[in-house]
Amino acid sequence: MKLYGYFRSSAAYRVRIALNLKGLTPEGSYVHLQKAQQRADDFLALNPQGLVPALVTDEGDVLTQSLAIVEWLDETHPSPPLLPADAPGRARVRSIAQAIACDIHPLNNLRVLNYLTHTLGVSDEQRNGWYRYWVDLGFEALERRLSREAATGRFCHGDAPTLADVCLVPQVANARRFKIDLSPYPTLVRIDAACQALPAFAAAAPERQPDAAA
Repeated sequence: MKLYGYFRSSAAYRVRIALNLKGLTPEGSYVHLQKAQQRADDFLALNPQGLVPALVTDEGDVLTQSLAIVEWLDETHPSPPLLPADAPGRARVRSIAQAIACDIHPLNNLRVLNYLTHTLGVSDEQRNGWYRYWVDLGFEALERRLSREAATGRFCHGDAPTLADVCLVPQVANARRFKIDLSPYPTLVRIDAACQALPAFAAAAPERQPDAAA
């Protein structure tokens, strides 16, 4: 397998975590988003969206979209499972994952932040305020949910990491990078700490990627 990613990409971070949990080590190819390498013709031929991650399988298939890639990994390498065995549990885990990957992250990814700055001309303070607003709104809802629901355990769902944790950890890392106060979200912080104690999560951290110094 070959993984195309960028060290700060939340979506690529999710896939790195999942690969590590599955004990898989693909070849790495690094697409520097700040240098617009995602718009290069060779990468657009691979992924017409011009987004990371993209995973080329051993069979030569090109997979895109982080949640789809993680679910493919779970189907093709089922141990350890990243989705619960029961249908209600799978629905809950997918709901938490999508609340992050579909409702929080898209409003704050690099494309949006660059558009705010370079096209709309907002100040850094305004851009960062935008970022904080949408993260806080999403985290408030997640904190309420995870702190109240009996299915929450050491991790988002029970006592083993799932797709939900794979999505939560990169979003918490980004919140810290933007200096968002996480004290109102003790459940999220607790779950993040439990994840970070696992080598699979720690090794996937942005600062530990080969392209972090590029």
